Amino acid sequence: MKAHQAVHAISTMCRVLEVSRSGYYAWLHRGPSERAKQDAKLTVEIHRSFEASRGTYGAPRVLVDLADAGYAVGKKRVARLMRCAGLEGVTRRRKRPTTVRDPQARPAKDLVDRDFSASGPNELWVADITYVPTLAGHLYLAVVLDAWSRRIVGWSMRDHLHTELVIDALDMAVAQRQPTRVIHHSDQGCQYTSLAFGARCGEWGVQPSMGSVGDAYDNAMCESFFATLECELIDRVRFRNHAEADAALFDFIEGFYNTKRRHSALDYLPPARYERTHAQAA
Repeated sequence: MKAHQAVHAISTMCRVLEVSRSGYYAWLHRGPSERAKQDAKLTVEIHRSFEASRGTYGAPRVLVDLADAGYAVGKKRVARLMRCAGLEGVTRRRKRPTTVRDPQARPAKDLVDRDFSASGPNELWVADITYVPTLAGHLYLAVVLDAWSRRIVGWSMRDHLHTELVIDALDMAVAQRQPTRVIHHSDQGCQYTSLAFGARCGEWGVQPSMGSVGDAYDNAMCESFFATLECELIDRVRFRNHAEADAALFDFIEGFYNTKRRHSALDYLPPARYERTHAQAA
């Protein structure tokens, strides 16, 4: 009624809507309710959480941010306020495979057998490759992920799928973590079954492990990271060249995923914070 009072008389609208004029004017001069004030305050905090997540968080992760900030609020209320504010978290899509198997190569034994549990850091690493489309052609990304904390401990980016791509990622992981005895689990892609990669694992004392062919669940942990990367970065940006994609990937991995992004499997802690919190127990 207030929005249309310049077009229609208040008395006419009250009659059509079957409300009293006194009731309308009482509402007009009444201030917002306590709950409305709380909703407005929560919406400000929700915007902060959403923007800090780079526009990726849905209600569950925003809820954890609010709890950390001292707000006791339910998930349904957060979801409602996000809808009212037009805020929507991103959703995942499947990654397209890049694995090419060498039929002549001899894969390493599967030391994991789908059991990706780890009691501490640098017990089990999982590795895989994906591609990042740019206007200048694909950029390929190889990662090494610690199964205990879900932290990306090594990565490499190249414009080709040669073995150097995965060796560089392994070298970075070893240099950063200095493992004493770690299993490196991957698929049977030709980069991982190559003699050069096997030799590098031998140099570092890393135990290579490879899953079965065509098994969607065998390296699900890396697939999960790639799905997150795609829906929270790659699907939202169109890179002009490899340098632009390279910088964005570095920022996503080190500036957000490892250090800030809440992970549902880690009690909604970021990998780096999870490691700090649980290092002594491990």
